[in-house]
Amino acid sequence: MPPPPPDASTDAGTETTPESATESSSADRADVQDTLDLRLPDELIALFGATSGPTSGARSGAADAQTDAHGERPAHAGHIGSVTPRPPGRAPAPSAASSADDLLDNVADWGPATTSAGVFQLVPVRIERDLPLISRWMNDPAVAAFWDLAGPDDVTQAHLRDQIDGDGRSVPCLGVLDDTPMSYWEVYRADLDALARHYPARPHDTGLHLLIGGVADRGRGLGTSLLRAVADLVLDHRAACARVIAEPALRNTPSVSAFLSAGFRFAAEVDLPDKRAALMVRDRALRAVL
Repeated sequence: MPPPPPDASTDAGTETTPESATESSSADRADVQDTLDLRLPDELIALFGATSGPTSGARSGAADAQTDAHGERPAHAGHIGSVTPRPPGRAPAPSAASSADDLLDNVADWGPATTSAGVFQLVPVRIERDLPLISRWMNDPAVAAFWDLAGPDDVTQAHLRDQIDGDGRSVPCLGVLDDTPMSYWEVYRADLDALARHYPARPHDTGLHLLIGGVADRGRGLGTSLLRAVADLVLDHRAACARVIAEPALRNTPSVSAFLSAGFRFAAEVDLPDKRAALMVRDRALRAVL
């Protein structure tokens, strides 16, 4: 978790509805099917004792995987040299997957997906190439309202660097549609994230955060199409993953609507450090019918 606001809202770009007053004491009682699996995944056991990496959801306020615009900042410096500008309309070449990326089954190798809007591909971020573009998106007021990363380039750089230099549980990517970078995504292991403290996580749950960069791409249902495509990529390439997870702000009605249109179901209301979220779940078992 934009025509609701970004993709971080399925077709819009700003929050327009008041937060629901409905209270839920725990995400654990939201769906009887979402029972807690007490078997710890091997990756989590291996991470015990190590310095925790960046969190994509609960630790920093969680980003909205908004379907048509932006999202809310998930939790996750230094100076870089000059960046060679990329010609408009040219997609960045996929970078080689690192061994750490094995936690997500090598996102760089997932390849393209054909959507109603064109051919779409996730391309892992390279800071020296992509920072100016992503930082510009983060300074769009509609995006900044959710991600809280407005400011000089080094603000966005620190957010990206935490993930790229981490243990591979979160992979920041550009979304490239018909050879044009037009969105920013984070694919992360929800079961290894601080978010797992707030819902009954299962091994290999995979989370999504999303923002649509260009104003012209927001508010027309594009986010919904891309959310469905990326969720399908996750399920196609991560055989151990039974569920794709997102946690848009509950008050962000357009974003929640986008997820529902993309085949996710509403599972619970979840209190995260910086927002009350709608836990959205796309189940592998229901993939053919939703």
